[in-house]
Amino acid sequence: MTPTEEYDYIVVGAGSAGCVLANRLSADASKSVLLLEAGPEDSSMWMKIPAGTTKVFGPSAVNWGYFTEPEPHLKDRKIYWPRGRTLGGSSSINGMVYLRGHPEDYDQWERLGNPGWGWKDVIPHFKRSEDQERGESALHGVGGGLSVTDLSIDDKAGRLFIEAAQNAGLPLRKDFNDGVQEGVGRAQVTVKDGRRSSTSVAFLHPVRGRRNLRIEVNALAERILFEGRRATGIRYTQGGIQKIAKARLEVVLAGGVINSPQLLMLSGVGPAGHLQEMGIDVVLNLPGVGQNLQDHLYVYYVAKCEKEISLNHQLSGPNLYLHAMRYFVNRSGYLNIGVVQATAFPRVTPDANRPNVEISFRPMSLNISKKGTIALDKFPGINASCSLLRPKARGQIRLASSNPRDYPLIQANYLNNTEDLHVMREGLRWIRKTFETEPLSQFITAEHAPGNAVQSDSEWEGFIRDAAQSVYHPVGTCAMGIDSMAVVDHELRVRGIDGLRVVDASVMPRITSSNTNAPTIMIGEKGADMIRAAARK
Repeated sequence: MTPTEEYDYIVVGAGSAGCVLANRLSADASKSVLLLEAGPEDSSMWMKIPAGTTKVFGPSAVNWGYFTEPEPHLKDRKIYWPRGRTLGGSSSINGMVYLRGHPEDYDQWERLGNPGWGWKDVIPHFKRSEDQERGESALHGVGGGLSVTDLSIDDKAGRLFIEAAQNAGLPLRKDFNDGVQEGVGRAQVTVKDGRRSSTSVAFLHPVRGRRNLRIEVNALAERILFEGRRATGIRYTQGGIQKIAKARLEVVLAGGVINSPQLLMLSGVGPAGHLQEMGIDVVLNLPGVGQNLQDHLYVYYVAKCEKEISLNHQLSGPNLYLHAMRYFVNRSGYLNIGVVQATAFPRVTPDANRPNVEISFRPMSLNISKKGTIALDKFPGINASCSLLRPKARGQIRLASSNPRDYPLIQANYLNNTEDLHVMREGLRWIRKTFETEPLSQFITAEHAPGNAVQSDSEWEGFIRDAAQSVYHPVGTCAMGIDSMAVVDHELRVRGIDGLRVVDASVMPRITSSNTNAPTIMIGEKGADMIRAAARK
C-alpha cells in the first residue's frame, strides 16, 4: 500500500527558489510544509569552496548533467546544460555571481500583463534576501540570509582588464545592481567567509529544526495529483518506495526551467497533442508549457599572456596543493577565487539603448569539453567570454516519454536568427579591441582563440558556431502573462488549475539581462508572499 501523508504546502524542488519558499512558508508555525528534492544533501566539500565549482560542473549525483538535442545553428552540436540536483539546486554549483539585471527587464515583464513585477516592485524582495557586505541602502538590504560580498582576491589581470575597458570607453561601475548597468568593474558574489552562500546555506539549513518543515531528499516527484482541476498532492518515489503526499492548501513547483514543465506535462497539463503522443491523459490543454525557452549563449575569447598575470599555473600541479593547504588552514589563497573576476556591460551595436552583452573576465584560461569536463590550459592564459543578454532565439522542452526518469528533450534553437549572431560577433570584437588596449595589451603575447586569422564577418560566424556554449541561464518555460501561451498568471498560479503554482526561473516571460540566480531568489521571495497572502484570505 502506498504511504500517504498530508501537509498544508508541498514544494517540489529545493533549488534557488524552493529553499526560499520552504523558509518563508514554514515561518508560519500553523502551516506544515513538505519540501521534496530529487537529489541528495549538499554535503560535498566542493560545493563549499568557491573554486570548487569546477569539481561539480560535470554530470554527477548532484548535477543533472543535461544536454540539448543537436543544435542546428551550432553545427548540430549537443550543448551541455549543468543543473543542480541537490539542496540549493543550481545555487550549489553555480559561479556565485550576484547580478539582478537591468530595470527595463522587469518593467517589460509588467508591460506583458504582470502587474507588480516592475523594477520598483521587485526591489523590496531583492533587499529582503540580502545581507549586503557594503551595508543597507535604498537598493540593498542587510540581515537577509543571502551573503552578498565583494571579491576577496584583487588579481592583477582583472585590474588590467578594468583599466583597458575604461580606456576603451566604458565607465567604472562600483555597483551593477543599482539600476545603472553600463560599465566595467568587479561584480559581487554570494560568498561568506570563504564559503559559498547557496540558497540551502542561506535559507534552508538555518530552519531545519522547525517542526512544521519536513525535507525529503532523493525524492523524485513523478506526478501531480488532481481532483478535477484542483491540485491535491504529489506522487513521488524515494528509496524505491512510491509515496503520496497530499496538500491541503497548495502544491508549488520550484523544480526549475526543465523539471517544472516536465512534471506538468507528465501530470497531464500541457500541449494536448504532445501529451496524447506520449500516452498521457490530458487534464488541461495548456499549450505554453515547455515553450518560450530562452538562454544566454556565450563564446570564449582566449589570449596567451605573461605568466605573472595568469593563474593557470597557480591552480594546477604542486601550486594547487599549496593553495588548498592555505584555504583549509585559514580560508586564504586562490581556492577563494570565483569563476569571474571582472565584468563589463557594453553596448556593442549602434542601435543599442542599453548594454546588449555581458563580458566576463577570468585570470585563467579553460577548456570545456563536449562532455562537460573542465581543464586549465597548459600555457599561461586569460580569457573573457561574451554573453548575449537578450536573445531573440526561442526553444522548447518536450517529453521523451511518459517515464519520469527519462530526461526531457531540450531544444534551445540558439542563433536561429541573424540579430543574435550579429550582436555576439560585435561583442567578441569588443573583447579583442579591449585586449589590444593598454595597459592589458602590454601583457598579451598572442591571441589564442579565435586567432588573428579570424577577421571577416563570415570568419567570426564560423568561429561562433563552432565554439558557442550555454551560460547555464535557461528561463521561461512556464511563462507568466496574459497571452494564449502564458502558463501562470501574475500571481504565479497555473492558469485553469486551482491550488497549483510555479515559482522558479521558468515563470520569467523574458530573460533578465544578467546572471539569473539573484532574480530567481527574488521570485521565490515574491512567490512566498503571494502564497501566504492567499492563505490569509
